[in-house]
Amino acid sequence: MKIASFNANSLRVRLDIVVKWLKENQPDVLAVQETKVQDSDFPGDAFDEIGYKYAFRGQKSYNGVAIFSNGEIKDVRIGFENEPRDEARLICGRVRGITVVNTYIPQGYLAESEKFDYKLKWFARLLSFFERHFEPNDPVIWVGDLNVAPSAIDVYDPVGLLGHVCYHAEVHKALERVMEWGFVDVFRMHCKEAGQYTFWDYRARNPLKHNLGWRLDHIMATRAIAEKSTACYIDREPRMAERPSDHTPVVAEFAIDN
Repeated sequence: MKIASFNANSLRVRLDIVVKWLKENQPDVLAVQETKVQDSDFPGDAFDEIGYKYAFRGQKSYNGVAIFSNGEIKDVRIGFENEPRDEARLICGRVRGITVVNTYIPQGYLAESEKFDYKLKWFARLLSFFERHFEPNDPVIWVGDLNVAPSAIDVYDPVGLLGHVCYHAEVHKALERVMEWGFVDVFRMHCKEAGQYTFWDYRARNPLKHNLGWRLDHIMATRAIAEKSTACYIDREPRMAERPSDHTPVVAEFAIDN
């Protein structure tokens, strides 16, 4: 079973890139963040044509999450209960017995801002969501743009970037609390090397050439599922396409019967 996560940074702008990637790589599940399209304008026809089913929640210009699958997506759930803001940041569904939770976690803006506090509270609500709906031994895969580089090897300049909202002690603690509930970082099971990134900022000068990146996009799995992982890797090719997203897909493969 192949599962991937990709922050497309506008699904309609990157539609050709996403469709091409799906056709060439044939994942069982692709979770997409920052679709940036309201539900009435979702480009479903493009995915109907290549045989992918989908579930989505969007809003105009910002956020937005979607799950694409070559099989039926069951038990779709959108957002948190009693979410104080109407932001399209969480969608989950069950594919072939595996629950995939797709999240686009707030970036946080500045550490001194209310948006950063919202980010920390969002992590707390996510932990509560897992505690209410699942057990650590359930078959759950949590994916998405988490807007966290977990360790020094996940950023190009760990000294200079320390304190950034995506590489901050409080964010690390917030992520660790969710991980302690029962998740394993699948990528780090297979790759211990530094310099492995999923995001290169548009604003940096030649970020890909100089590898000025961050590992912000993740595939986490409960232990029983993580133990079935056979590979996890980052595909840089979409980041090198014409008019690319600033992110690129991360992909995990599992020895799970379909």
